[in-house]
Amino acid sequence: MPLNIYYDKDADLGRLEGKTVAVIGYGSQGHAHALNLHNSGVSVVVGLRKDSGSWAKAEGAGLRVATPAEAAAEAEVVMLTVPDETAAKIYSDEIAPGLEPGNYLAVAHGFNLHFQAIQPPDNVNVIMCAPKGPGHTVRGHYEEGKGVPCLVAVHQDPSGDSLQMALAYAKGIGGGRAGIIETTFKEETETDLFGEQAVLCGGLTAMMQAGYETLVEAGYAPEMAYFETIHEVKLIVDLIYENGMANMRYSVSNTAEYGDFTRGPRVIDADTKARMKEILGEIQRGEFAREFIVENLSGNVSFNAMRRRAAEHPMEEVGGRLRGLMPWLKDNQLVDRSKN
Repeated sequence: MPLNIYYDKDADLGRLEGKTVAVIGYGSQGHAHALNLHNSGVSVVVGLRKDSGSWAKAEGAGLRVATPAEAAAEAEVVMLTVPDETAAKIYSDEIAPGLEPGNYLAVAHGFNLHFQAIQPPDNVNVIMCAPKGPGHTVRGHYEEGKGVPCLVAVHQDPSGDSLQMALAYAKGIGGGRAGIIETTFKEETETDLFGEQAVLCGGLTAMMQAGYETLVEAGYAPEMAYFETIHEVKLIVDLIYENGMANMRYSVSNTAEYGDFTRGPRVIDADTKARMKEILGEIQRGEFAREFIVENLSGNVSFNAMRRRAAEHPMEEVGGRLRGLMPWLKDNQLVDRSKN
């Protein structure tokens, strides 16, 4: 499909006028969606369990809060921002009974719809609005008058205006300031999972940890290893984010650039790319989705063990100590767990 990119001028926030949006969940994405929509003049209700620790946070931010079932029954637009592994059960138990024909079910990630863990009735519109950044960035950029690009897609369109509604929602959370890109549920889901696993989270963190361990095992100071293989990654990524890889290479030394061209392909080689293709195939065939769902149903025993082992790695202690020497890093932190 041709790439269509929309901006604020192409989206009509008035489509949400007189409607209530229920944002189910108040985590990283949920708090950003709810607060940005609220600040954009949209009627918002946050759906949370009565025992949720986020209930007081949402009310403290000036938002109305109700149970997910109450919020969904009240709203014309219901946005699911809960974790992928819990979304299907929350939908079936609390959201589905309150949906009416012509309502809009929205998601911030296509996982459950694409892999059919959620199957809405044909008379409900199903849309996606997926900011391409963590929720804390979505909120921070909005408050600064900027925006994070958003992806929008339509899964079901019985009312005939689902794309326009998705654009209005994206505008409400600030996406139209940066660009709203039209895609499909399949493309968003599969590329998002691949990017996370092979590059952004899995690939990058595994490479940083391997680099740290290589230097420490060779006898170098852990602090030096941490700075060179982990801490300074942000400096390089910021240059790429600002204006691409060529901009980064222009900024670094000739020594670094030559090492980039000559040694980088020895680390990320044809064998690495072949393994990336294997990972993509697992995603496309639904193997990863099934594995993840089964892990959740089993109580996340393996998942929690992996989290514990990662948190106990010596580099985390070294990093914490080094960040303690730079107290300014705590100023305007993207993630403040006391608030969101």
